Amino acid sequence: MSHPTITGLNHVTLAVADLRRSIVFYTHVLGFRLRAKWPKGAYLSAGALWLCLALDPKTSTARREDYTHLAFGAREDEFDGLTRRIRAAARIWKENRSEGASVYFLDPDGHRLELHLGSLETRLAHCRAHPAPGLILHD
Repeated sequence: MSHPTITGLNHVTLAVADLRRSIVFYTHVLGFRLRAKWPKGAYLSAGALWLCLALDPKTSTARREDYTHLAFGAREDEFDGLTRRIRAAARIWKENRSEGASVYFLDPDGHRLELHLGSLETRLAHCRAHPAPGLILHD
């Protein structure tokens, strides 16, 4: 008997303090497509990603100190241009020190985001070539 499994990421919802400001950031800076908008929210898409922005008066812009973040992908030929747009419009929260080109930035509400060039397969290939102490790879 097989066990039920997750099929993938369905959508991401981010609480925002200013819906208009967040829509502008996600569409003009990151290139998301606005799909629907109502007074307290919006649906956007980027590739297969469905992003919901939800207006929430309890949204805090207090800085988190942990490593939790969302990482978005981009086409290799568009990565540099998108990175320049991000650096001009957003605060950088971490410099990249891992495999693959990345820029770590904050959205207007302080959500930690990353633009990453690469995939799980490129990361695993890097791990095979440069294994960290204690690393166990499962295929």
